[in-house]
Amino acid sequence: MRLLLSALLLSLTACAPSMTAPARAPVGLRAAFSEAGVAWVSGGRACVARAPSFQPSCPALPPAVDVAWHGGQAWAGVPSLAAVVTLDGAPGSVNVGRVAAMSASRVYRENGSAVTYDGTDAAGALGQPEAALTGGDGLDYLLLGGRVVRVADGAALPGEGFTVLNWAPGGVRGGTLPEVGTGVGTYRLTGAALERLDAAGVVRARLPHGPGRIGVVGAWLVTVSANGTLRVFGPDLSAR
Repeated sequence: MRLLLSALLLSLTACAPSMTAPARAPVGLRAAFSEAGVAWVSGGRACVARAPSFQPSCPALPPAVDVAWHGGQAWAGVPSLAAVVTLDGAPGSVNVGRVAAMSASRVYRENGSAVTYDGTDAAGALGQPEAALTGGDGLDYLLLGGRVVRVADGAALPGEGFTVLNWAPGGVRGGTLPEVGTGVGTYRLTGAALERLDAAGVVRARLPHGPGRIGVVGAWLVTVSANGTLRVFGPDLSAR
């Protein structure tokens, strides 16, 4: 069934009318984490690795721009198909328009409008989002022009010049480095190291690690790099 879906999607791409908008350039590394595993997209190639094996699966799809987890499924946004599609499990797709960013609850189009995973219109924002994330408070946040905007009320959080949205227990934090907040502190990728910081922001542990994205999957801390390398750690940064 997975191969059948991939063939169908590729066929749809080949048969798309000439009036279709030009494909966007492949984005850099984006990743989404959940209790079920990690999904990521790098250079347009979308992949998923489920816990506990964390074996990557990268189905044949046209270039994707973002990934997200919803309803226990890993989804990828494919602008050329104007749809989001599942990456594993039961094959599925939802027509949503040209995707720019995805959260656990919504798909955001290039014009800032949004739709849910069942195709229902939802609240969006003005402008094309650079990233989207459902925070620890259950609310959606967007990265717009280097600022973090809460979708529910359109409020911009303090700060600017951000390049990434980071999950935190109380919501979302904007940053320039990938990190994830937990009940015992924060884990951060600096580009040269993986660090564990306590609640006061003091670095308590550090180990060599290249650039990537970081998140929590169940009891594990998981990182993924642009080339698809996955690493799994315990809370004390011991390798699994």
